[in-house]
Amino acid sequence: MAVIDTITELKPRLAERVAQAESQADIPAATIKDLVESRLFDMLKPAAFGGLESHPRDFYECVRELGGVCGSTAWVSAVLGVHPWQLALFPPQAQHDVWDGDGDALMASSYAPTGTVTPAEGGYRLSGRWSFCSGVRHCQWVLLGGSTRDEDGKQTDRLTFLLPAADYSVENVWDAVGLRGTGSDDVVVEDAYVPAHRTLSWRELSEARGPGQELNASPLYRLPFPAILSTTISTPLLGIAQGGYQAHVAMMRKRVRVSYGGQRVALDPFAHIRVARAASEIDAGWLQLMRNIDEAYLLAEAGRPIPMDLRRRLRRDQVRATERAVYAMELLFENSGGRSLRSGNAIERAWRDVHAGRAHAANDPERAFVLFGTGEFRLDVTDPML
Repeated sequence: MAVIDTITELKPRLAERVAQAESQADIPAATIKDLVESRLFDMLKPAAFGGLESHPRDFYECVRELGGVCGSTAWVSAVLGVHPWQLALFPPQAQHDVWDGDGDALMASSYAPTGTVTPAEGGYRLSGRWSFCSGVRHCQWVLLGGSTRDEDGKQTDRLTFLLPAADYSVENVWDAVGLRGTGSDDVVVEDAYVPAHRTLSWRELSEARGPGQELNASPLYRLPFPAILSTTISTPLLGIAQGGYQAHVAMMRKRVRVSYGGQRVALDPFAHIRVARAASEIDAGWLQLMRNIDEAYLLAEAGRPIPMDLRRRLRRDQVRATERAVYAMELLFENSGGRSLRSGNAIERAWRDVHAGRAHAANDPERAFVLFGTGEFRLDVTDPML
């Protein structure tokens, strides 16, 4: 059975756990177990370690389906599900370190280079605190960001460090207005040793290369990491908006506006306009995302580099997809009346969740848009997602 079919069958079961995820501020363990068994986390994993090496579109379609049921589950599934793709670019020994002992091992992440990195013989020593580590309590490993610096304090490289659970602790700090069930807690590391083979340069990732490509030759692993990661961040938000749209339409069919003399909302043309706009925004966001991913994958299959124009478009359309999801939920929230203010309904939860997802660093539209265009305009702005 295809993973998407299994995800579809899981949706009623996952819907029953939405309140639990919100109340405990973390995904229920039963949900993680269901997702592991569905093989969602194997979709971007290399075949050499039992993975499916699926087309990214197939993975994103599963995440979008989950978003229509539980935004927190979709967010955690997207984030944890993309990490096997990144690990496939690490040196082969790092892949063996993770998957030889446990083929179902999961990895959380926090990429901001907030820690202190000290060179050591054969590797580095790492200390610090990393925030917003979604789903971390269900994981056996983490991927953490850090920078190496010269004697003058100038950054020489930005690295991702791979650490096992024994090398870090998790502090329970997640209490948010949206995506409440993601368990995005802090990770604390105190002078952990990280061997060099468990590090990977962001420069290599942005150039769509890595030492793991010697082992994993699929075109899947010749895509730029920024394109894959940023699309991973926007996809659950479109799924959340789609779920909010479906809940709103179902409510509209039954709703009567007492304040307007008992008018049925289903017969109100002004309400229809908002719904049509919202549906169009959600569709446009998804179509743009998938067009770009499909185009990039075809180039990778042909052994051709991903041109900068396409990478800029990927980045532009990724943040636009997030903006579209937020705008769609604004329209639907406004169109739902006072009932949408009550805690616990699907519309208010979707509204909260898309706004929370918008706060992710990858969803900063100005930083993405200023780099889009002819390539002649220059500004002192860097974008790690490009």
